[in-house]
Amino acid sequence: MYIKKILWAIALIGLVAAAAFAYYIYGIMLKPNTTFDNEEAYIYVATNASYNDVRSQLEPLLKDIDNFDALAVKKKYTSNLKAGRFVIKKGMSNNDIINSIRSKNVPIKLSFNNQETLKKLAGRISMQIEADSLTLLKVMTNDAFLKESGFTKATALGMYIPNSYEFFWNTSAESFRDRMLKEYNRFWTNSRNQKAKAIGLTRDEVLALASIVHEESKQASEQPRIAGVYLNRIRIGMPLQADPTLKFAAYQLPEYENTVIKRVLNKHKDIVSPYNTYLNRGLPPGLIAMPDISAIDAVLNPEKHNYLYFAANAQKLGFHKFAKTLSQHNVNAREYQRYLSTQGINK
Repeated sequence: MYIKKILWAIALIGLVAAAAFAYYIYGIMLKPNTTFDNEEAYIYVATNASYNDVRSQLEPLLKDIDNFDALAVKKKYTSNLKAGRFVIKKGMSNNDIINSIRSKNVPIKLSFNNQETLKKLAGRISMQIEADSLTLLKVMTNDAFLKESGFTKATALGMYIPNSYEFFWNTSAESFRDRMLKEYNRFWTNSRNQKAKAIGLTRDEVLALASIVHEESKQASEQPRIAGVYLNRIRIGMPLQADPTLKFAAYQLPEYENTVIKRVLNKHKDIVSPYNTYLNRGLPPGLIAMPDISAIDAVLNPEKHNYLYFAANAQKLGFHKFAKTLSQHNVNAREYQRYLSTQGINK
């Protein structure tokens, strides 16, 4: 009888110990440990991050950071971090969280458009992935890469086709650049290459002209007509006389730094620059901005017409009036110049 009591006591102690251990395991591994109200939160683990870096992001998201620390040590996460963007869902346990941030790098949707220079593009991209803008710009303008890929510093912006792409947040600058080259080559389908050949332009020339068309009009509906005007001028040997190229040339000069030219004046037509399409015939040596895909395809699919001129439409801002003769164009141009004057836009 006495022995039975001892055995019962031992069994009871064992049960209590097992229950306590099970509760401990539940608390440290399986109990929900999030404190935020949203359905999910994200943490960003840099390439050379320490566990303390990760912990500082997790602490405001968790109810009990000490329990998390204990399990992280036990599962050897503290010495085996993975870089990337990771999701933590509301109600996750410590075990779920560690499994997520150790192996489930969540991609991002990276997007860009309307970037006027590689420098601005690098800044835009650095806001979306881990790589910093200086490193991005350095690899974008690397002489060996440009030469091998068939670009120059003047044409390199054309390699970056504006769109949305899926990337991991911890993508390196080199990996981003190399992926964009692949996307560029994928963009230039056989159909697009054949259309460029049909209008007598190289890829770089198509992109240079598309950048002008895009700066002239953001209206996709009239971009093919504008492209047709410029191609007509090229065909007869007429200078492009594109005002956006004058602005680009001016912005390269110290006196125009941090200024916005709202009205092109005669003095701008005298700027000595290969981008001045009033002084130089043909296309400029490179892009003046990043064209949208709509502008690129407008150049490849130009409207066929006899227009040689166009001027901004004062009655329908954002659009243009087209003319076949210089006399009609002068009428349209004077009308828009009067509109600018009434708005107090003199420079």
